[in-house]
Amino acid sequence: MPLPAEEIPVGQVEIKKRSRVPGVMITQYVKELPHGKTTPDFTRKPIALTVQEGRVAIFKAVVNGDPVPTVTWARNKGDTSDPEEYKPRYDERTREHVLEIVNVQVDQADTYKCFATNLFGKAMCTAALSVFAVGFKKKSKDASKKDDQTNDPEDFRKMLRKTTIAKKRKEKPKKEGEIDPKFWEVMLSAKKSDYEHICHEFGVTDYRWMLKQLNLKKKEKEDEQAKVVENVGNMKQIEVKTSGRAEFEFDMKLKDANSKINLYKNGEMLDYGDGTDDSSKHNMKKTGDKYMFSINNLGLNDGGLYQVDVEDVNIISTTLAIPDVEFDGMLKDAKVVEGQDAMFEGIFSGPVPQITWCANDISVEHGDKYNITVSEDKLTHRLVVKNCKKEDKGVYTAIAGIKSSRATLAVDEDPNIKGKGRGGESDGADVFARLLADEQARLQREKDEAARRGKGTDGRGDGADGHGGAADGRGDGVDGHGGLGGDGREGCGGDATGKYGQGGLGGLDGSGGNRLGGDARGKYRQGGDGKDGSGKSAKDSGMGLGADGLGGQSAVAGSGGDGTDDKVHFASGLTDKNALRGKPAELVCKLNTDKMDGVWYKDGNKLTSKDGVVISKDGCTHKLIIQNCKDSDGGLYHFEVNGCKTEAMVRVGDLPEFDPDALQKFSNPVIVKAGQSASFKMSFPPQASLEIKWFKNGLELLDGGSVKVVKESNHSRLQIKDCLRSDTGQIKIQLKNPFGSIEALSSLIVLDKPGPPQGPLEVNESTSSVLELKWNPPKDDGGSEVTNYIIERQQVGQNTWKRVGDISANHLTFRDRNVSLGKRYIYRIYAENLEGISEAMETEKIMAGSLMFPGPPGTPKVVSAFKNCINLTWTPPEKDGGNKILGYQLEKRKKDTNQWVTLNPVKDPIQDLKYAVKDVSVGSEYEFRVTAINMSGPGEPSAPSMMVCAKNPNMKPHFKDPEDFMVVRSGNSIRIKINYEASPPPDITWLKNGEPVSPWNKIIHADGTCTLVIPSSKYSDSGVYTIVAKNSSGQASFDIEVRVTDEPKPPGPVALEQVVYGKVIITWSPSPDHNKDDRLHYMVAEYNSNTRIWRRIADHLLCTTYTTNIQPGQEYHFRVYARNDMGLSDPSESPTWGINNNKVPMPSTVSAVVTLERPPSILVPLKRHTPPKGYQCYMTCAVRGCPSPYIAWYHNGICINSDNNYYITNTSGVCSMYILRVRPEDSGEYKVVSVNPFGKAECSSTLKVKD
Repeated sequence: MPLPAEEIPVGQVEIKKRSRVPGVMITQYVKELPHGKTTPDFTRKPIALTVQEGRVAIFKAVVNGDPVPTVTWARNKGDTSDPEEYKPRYDERTREHVLEIVNVQVDQADTYKCFATNLFGKAMCTAALSVFAVGFKKKSKDASKKDDQTNDPEDFRKMLRKTTIAKKRKEKPKKEGEIDPKFWEVMLSAKKSDYEHICHEFGVTDYRWMLKQLNLKKKEKEDEQAKVVENVGNMKQIEVKTSGRAEFEFDMKLKDANSKINLYKNGEMLDYGDGTDDSSKHNMKKTGDKYMFSINNLGLNDGGLYQVDVEDVNIISTTLAIPDVEFDGMLKDAKVVEGQDAMFEGIFSGPVPQITWCANDISVEHGDKYNITVSEDKLTHRLVVKNCKKEDKGVYTAIAGIKSSRATLAVDEDPNIKGKGRGGESDGADVFARLLADEQARLQREKDEAARRGKGTDGRGDGADGHGGAADGRGDGVDGHGGLGGDGREGCGGDATGKYGQGGLGGLDGSGGNRLGGDARGKYRQGGDGKDGSGKSAKDSGMGLGADGLGGQSAVAGSGGDGTDDKVHFASGLTDKNALRGKPAELVCKLNTDKMDGVWYKDGNKLTSKDGVVISKDGCTHKLIIQNCKDSDGGLYHFEVNGCKTEAMVRVGDLPEFDPDALQKFSNPVIVKAGQSASFKMSFPPQASLEIKWFKNGLELLDGGSVKVVKESNHSRLQIKDCLRSDTGQIKIQLKNPFGSIEALSSLIVLDKPGPPQGPLEVNESTSSVLELKWNPPKDDGGSEVTNYIIERQQVGQNTWKRVGDISANHLTFRDRNVSLGKRYIYRIYAENLEGISEAMETEKIMAGSLMFPGPPGTPKVVSAFKNCINLTWTPPEKDGGNKILGYQLEKRKKDTNQWVTLNPVKDPIQDLKYAVKDVSVGSEYEFRVTAINMSGPGEPSAPSMMVCAKNPNMKPHFKDPEDFMVVRSGNSIRIKINYEASPPPDITWLKNGEPVSPWNKIIHADGTCTLVIPSSKYSDSGVYTIVAKNSSGQASFDIEVRVTDEPKPPGPVALEQVVYGKVIITWSPSPDHNKDDRLHYMVAEYNSNTRIWRRIADHLLCTTYTTNIQPGQEYHFRVYARNDMGLSDPSESPTWGINNNKVPMPSTVSAVVTLERPPSILVPLKRHTPPKGYQCYMTCAVRGCPSPYIAWYHNGICINSDNNYYITNTSGVCSMYILRVRPEDSGEYKVVSVNPFGKAECSSTLKVKD
């Protein structure tokens, strides 16, 4: 049970909160809830039950709260502590709290309460239990005993049982307790980009079902919002700004400017300021139609669900998440060069699903400019600013709830844009690093040319060992290209302008020199000071360039020297070869001279043409061709000439292959519907060194997200989940090994609703009654042929859309014949296929026909003029512009001004040819003009009317609807108010009974009204009051009768006397007010033992006696009232006139005998019944008599006591007749006849069976 008010612990409070479940009351015991704790609430409350007597009643409830609430049950008028009757329990599987009431009785019908209580509050709701009985049941023993004790007729009424027919309404099945209702409230106001993380937060995985339900709920919400607002848009979810304040905003136009706007947090209403006071916690600032709500001084307790309602209609719901985390890694300042990317990284102490990033105090989102990522553990958040420019510099902020970190971004200008190679002294290291890659490619292209060169001049020599090289390592300044160094190493020098930096590219001979050399993988390393071949010290350093050669001699850039080189070396060496089995293979190398012949070897054995190979020489180029490769042709081949050699490995193998049957199946296209998954599978024989790749429209598909790629030794599968229409395209699988690759193609077709029809929309015809539109088919038919187009129309200025057309797909035009001239319309055109309806193509505003305005109406004429009203009339225009005149617009101009003022807007034209102008000033002069309005709009105005002055004409006084009689209670004030019309204002005089009223009475004059006030009235103030109004035009008077009285005092004692048998004379003493009030009269009421009700038998009696008829054997009571204009007095009661009054006195010797014998009488008659066909009917009445009378039931005059179609009972005078299922033939008159030796009584009613 919930805590009573007096048992609430000291320090606790009672705060009433609003629950999102209707009918639930929540009481909070603390001012501020601890973080993460909540008061109890009902996710599903128990529903009202109607059960049959003897059955089982079950109430179910689902509650939530932290800590977990305790649930108890109670009832309004009884106890639920009996475990045999009331069985509360908790269902672990369904998480339902259940109250089971076994063998329900009628006395258990009550209102039941369910309480959910925890440390921080309680929640309470109620549910009603109704119990009905079928058929007649015997009374309990206690009731029987009670009947033995008394025969009071009132007890018979209590014994009557009322039958109710319970009608159950069919409820649509619905899922309960699965999704938090807050989920839908947040989703209805969220952006589409936030759908995914909101679903993840609430655990919703069925994305397509969610979207379908969301669209339905959006329509329901829009219908509700349309009741209080005209439009709502531009909703921005709540976010924390760099100032530390949380804000959310939206645009809204109210239908009623006085509508209440309420702000709630977690269901509790909040007070808010107007934004002018910084000390206010919550504020609302309104600018035009924009509403901005803000929360200042954020704390951890400010997180929750915020909602804005207009009246009781929700407009926006938004969630403010304030995680309790700290920055473990703050943002660091970044400095980049234009065109580079900048990255900011924040690390938190705990997981944070989402934070806000701001650039110069403006929030940014993931897109083309910014890349926002979150680590899997939600601890690290990164912001990457792509392709930085000068305008990107500034302050960047990461905000997580109430915590934030700031850092600056500096963007420098790219130095490479400021004129490369200027001044001859460039930044050598940076420039060379960028140029070496280009130089490597260039050198490869020029090797053939370099091989043919002879001795170099101007620093471009081909010396054998680098003797005589230039001291500074520079070239001739023309192209910086050095000569061919000794041992097959090519030199490269710098030009005179410093294009390649200070110094040339150093040389490398057999003994080494001072250089920046390169290894075979293209890496750079600094060489040390050494001696060249001649022992001379090399002073200048250069930069080496290494090339990756397979089995060949590494090419190294060095400084060229003056001298000669007669040694043979390779311009290009052999490279490894993967040859296909049965196909030819070719090995090629190139020398620096065409004068030398070499020898080919395989695995150390010399090869000749007899070994099945073709050996050829073409100038400097030497070739070995294997015409039909076999496994035996694999091995290590090398070519040797004059002590130099180059070698390469030849491997023989086959291309990958597909399983033929799988390839045939794979070529068939896969067709799925949007939202379904598409699967592809390809089988192949197991193969070594096999690389498998999947592609869609030429782009490789990687495992992750909605793409699942399975790679096995003998097959591979591709699955694309939740397919979209954009996934339609070519699917390719590629198998690759060292000997080549093969591909197989298939296609994926995703069926979806079509795209919207395409514009531009053309208006082929526009008349006063027809609009013809033409459009283009959609770009994407959704993979299924468009079947038809749906056209909707909205008239500008209205909010409803109406379907006006549904045409087949082979028509791209539509004629709307239900338009009005001058009206503007907006159309929506949808394309439909077998998968659904597309988005709409919405048109601009289109006007029907051309505008033709009406001519000027007739000049307005003044009918009458008063000080507050001028009545005008005019005639319609001669030309209506070909359209019906919709009304008129009236304008006025005050004398000595130039401005015409409209008296009614164009949208609300005057329908008649007359108008009463009430917006005038007394004594001012005006002129008027009128303009006709048709479908095209207002036409030309009429000529102005004559000037007219706003003043009343001379008028004789005239009284407006006065009352000629009034009654006032003595002691109250008398206020006689008379309205009149007169011009000029009249002189007014008040008279009483023809004499002037007392000067002590107050007379109040107002505009057109005069009031006579007598503060405290007396009986003597009664009389005829006369008002006399007189002016220069005449005189008028009016009489008002005023009666001052009070509630009358009751008459004196009442006496009864019987002079004639069957008649009684009632006499009474007059009321004390009889002589004071000439309108006082008397009223007599009667009560007898037969009818048992008081009824009026005489009224408006001016005398003090009355004679009435009586029946023997009945008791009578009489009441006499005094009555006047104020009402009735208290009654004067008469003595009882009864049975014993007429009895003959018995001799004194005979003892008195008391008897209860009486004839039958009907206490409660039958009632009329109209049950539907097939329903039950239960008719009852109450009868008394002594001895107990015999009861007979009749249907249309025929006794039905022995008819088995009727169940008839009589218990202690309560007569019942029950029909299990009524039929049309059961309709008619039903009568109950009660008979005993002293008489007979009967009553009847009708039964009408409805179809």
